[in-house]
Amino acid sequence: MQRFYSCSCFCTDNIFLEEPGLHVRFISEEQFGRDYRSILRSLGCATDAQFNSVLQKIQAEVERRQNLEGRSAERKAVIKETYKPLHEHVYYLQESYLSPEFLNAAKYCQTEGASQEGLMDLIHSEAAPRVYRFPIFTKDFCREFVEELEHFEQSEAPKGRPNTMNNYGILLDELGFDEGLITPLRERYLRPLSSLLYPDCGGEWLDSHKAFVVKYAMHEDLDLSYHYDNAEVTLNVSLGKDFTEGNLYFGDMKEVPLSETECVEVEHHEAEAVLHRGQQMHGALRISSGLRWNLIIWMRASRQRNRICPMCGRTPRLQPSQGYGDGFTAEASDSGWTCALT
Repeated sequence: MQRFYSCSCFCTDNIFLEEPGLHVRFISEEQFGRDYRSILRSLGCATDAQFNSVLQKIQAEVERRQNLEGRSAERKAVIKETYKPLHEHVYYLQESYLSPEFLNAAKYCQTEGASQEGLMDLIHSEAAPRVYRFPIFTKDFCREFVEELEHFEQSEAPKGRPNTMNNYGILLDELGFDEGLITPLRERYLRPLSSLLYPDCGGEWLDSHKAFVVKYAMHEDLDLSYHYDNAEVTLNVSLGKDFTEGNLYFGDMKEVPLSETECVEVEHHEAEAVLHRGQQMHGALRISSGLRWNLIIWMRASRQRNRICPMCGRTPRLQPSQGYGDGFTAEASDSGWTCALT
């Protein structure tokens, strides 16, 4: 397997503060105070006690990130040793899990002369720029997949948090879904689509991923703040169950200020996928009732990101990682691509 790396900015950049809804960079207390004290004060963090409380949360998050890989490996080993799956077959991709519409689109992309224009006859293009929606799984597969996730959630096995913005969810690599389900889905089906839809974003060269599920429920996470992903291309699948409201919304690429952006809502139905550029700003509106599970796959192209880290905007400062890391390799990119802003 190709050796993958992370960028050292993972432990310093894009730390999410939930209360003000702000992403920050933390190098030292002095730097943080200089860069963010006045901003936080304008957002209601006025006293020294409030500021120190924010600092404590940031320092805890930095510590979590610094120890993330070791703790994840420990959880994965315990899960493999102690957890008994409810539906073992859902860990291995079968074509019968996939919708006929998605199979047709993926197979078309691999035919000679396939074009983006031809693909548009098989998937739905949203009003948001370069956002696409299509059925991907059967509802029976979604039901069994969610049953497996809830079975794991109710077990005594250790569980990791997907990221700083989602408090409820499951890291699919730790549960054992990567090799049999997610990797073949990316390689056989999603990469051919992405190569036609996102050639400027490395869609043809997607060689790694991070996959997780997130859960939205009453009295838990209800929505997701405006953000961009650590990915070249993102797949977001609504797995169910019963919920109301909670549409996705999309703006422009991260370089475009929110004040110059008109956000567009995108409906998200059970068993449907929404495919978009990872660096495109987006979020999820609040659900008003029920419970929803979403499958998220951040797909990465080392040939794209080796040139510039999408999270810090600098030349990647590589650190050894387990598994796919954050999708960087030690090979220098010969690409001059930048993902288009339109």
